[in-house]
Amino acid sequence: MNTIDVLILMGSDSDVEIMRAAGEALNEFGLKWEMTVASAHRSPARVMRLIDDGHQRGVKVFIIGAGAAAHLAGVVAAHTTRPVIGVPIDSSALKGLDALLSTVQMPPGVPVATVAIGKPGATNAGVLAAQMIALGDRALAGKLTAYKKKLEEKVEAAAAKLKT
Repeated sequence: MNTIDVLILMGSDSDVEIMRAAGEALNEFGLKWEMTVASAHRSPARVMRLIDDGHQRGVKVFIIGAGAAAHLAGVVAAHTTRPVIGVPIDSSALKGLDALLSTVQMPPGVPVATVAIGKPGATNAGVLAAQMIALGDRALAGKLTAYKKKLEEKVEAAAAKLKT
């Protein structure tokens, strides 16, 4: 069984394009990850298997994308002591607000770090997972420093372009 750093779960395969942004961010830092579909409501036994398998495979962080009622991140958080990052998905008439509130409003003792709705949130989930893992990994911390420097350089270049 191969080890991975991060397991990305999503409630539906319609969320793949959004959640792929988390994987792209993880790739930037050389982290190993996998992504699959599991539903807190439609496949709860699968969710439990994936959590258990994740523990055995060395998963350090779970990234969870879900829309509408968005219970998946909370279910995962209830069954692990590893960090869980929730990505609310805009998949309902409420434009992701329902998912945001479902993901962020966890009971005391069952935290889910919640990022922005949609693809920007998925990107931030990948970066946040890397930051969590980097607490015990100096090389990864260096990659994060370089990443932040690139973001700064993009802003400086944009500002300089406006001056001309």
